[in-house]
Amino acid sequence: MKRAVVILTGFLVASAAAFAQGADYVRVSKFSGKEVPRFETLKYNAVNGRAGPSRDHPIVWRYERKGLPLLIIKESQNWRRVRDPEGAEVWVHARMLEPDTIAMVQSDTVMHKAPDAMSPKVARLEATVLVELDGCGQGWCKVTAKHYKGFVPTTALWGDNTSAAAL
Repeated sequence: MKRAVVILTGFLVASAAAFAQGADYVRVSKFSGKEVPRFETLKYNAVNGRAGPSRDHPIVWRYERKGLPLLIIKESQNWRRVRDPEGAEVWVHARMLEPDTIAMVQSDTVMHKAPDAMSPKVARLEATVLVELDGCGQGWCKVTAKHYKGFVPTTALWGDNTSAAAL
């Protein structure tokens, strides 16, 4: 019995420490084994968003953009509750999504040569452009758009997994 109390006490201490760290606390889905929330992208050009997690629920939205990043906020066995860039939430079948490193530009922005607003401008990116993420940190993401490479502020992007937990 003492061993059970020690194990339980250790679990409570570890849980309290994780909770106290706040942003460092990670929730892992029992269905996929992946972190939630997280971004994934649409695998196909046409994907239905439903009112609930089954084909019995009505289609409430139809996405028609392969590569569009969606924020997974909840999971069931084969379904994912997602939030799109406009804030709408629907259920999408898990096989319609894939992990990817694509983000969408949320507002017109400028790509810079270095992660500094004073560095030379590389290109102007309009809202809704999809970019390839090459890494993010300290408020900037390294991206590729067509043949242009550079840095944009993380605040200009939808789809950066380093900030998904903060959403």
